[in-house]
Amino acid sequence: MKVREYVRALVAGSIPGSAAPSERELVNLFGVARMTVRQAMDALVVEGLLERIPGRGTFVARPRRAPTPVLSFSEDMRRRGMLPESVTLLARLEQAGPGVARALGLTPGDAVIHWRRLRRADAMPMCIEDAYLNEILLPGFLQSGMPVSLYDELGDRGMRPTWAEDNVNADLATEEEAVHLEVDAGAPVLRQQRRAFAEEKVVEVSRSTFRADRFTLRLQLGQSE
Repeated sequence: MKVREYVRALVAGSIPGSAAPSERELVNLFGVARMTVRQAMDALVVEGLLERIPGRGTFVARPRRAPTPVLSFSEDMRRRGMLPESVTLLARLEQAGPGVARALGLTPGDAVIHWRRLRRADAMPMCIEDAYLNEILLPGFLQSGMPVSLYDELGDRGMRPTWAEDNVNADLATEEEAVHLEVDAGAPVLRQQRRAFAEEKVVEVSRSTFRADRFTLRLQLGQSE
């Protein structure tokens, strides 16, 4: 404990990348076993105060960038300074096909909620979104009226997505998609497939088709310096 608090105070306010005291220095200073010093330094590495660089030593850690939160469509549009709207095109129970069942961890034929919406931003069509949900996890979902926000509803049930897997590819709009998105058939679109998790539980599988002329995919990569 003394070793850990000493190092914590020593490096407080230090420039990221500065060398931390060596284990040998601390052993000599405190007269304790090397294992005791190693455990103290390990604890500070786990806290994110120190970082080890193989072959070089232990240094004051660089600030960690907070992970990008999983945003709903509405949250994303508001961050972009646009007003989101949604129109429900379909909401019903269906039997899960092989792909949806596999993504949700179900057996093909199990009941799933299929919720299709036209999503607008500043009154203009932005995307068509098909969300598939495990009916067992959301009892009464269809009977209580469709929520304004799916992620808020999941949050109220203790299942707000904490992380997600997204796959995005370029494609061309089908005739049906073109009607809803108010573009020409064959116009470029971006297709996004998402599996959203609440901790380790899959709570949503969705497929969204975005107008490529209105939607820019934003990614946050790497660490801040």
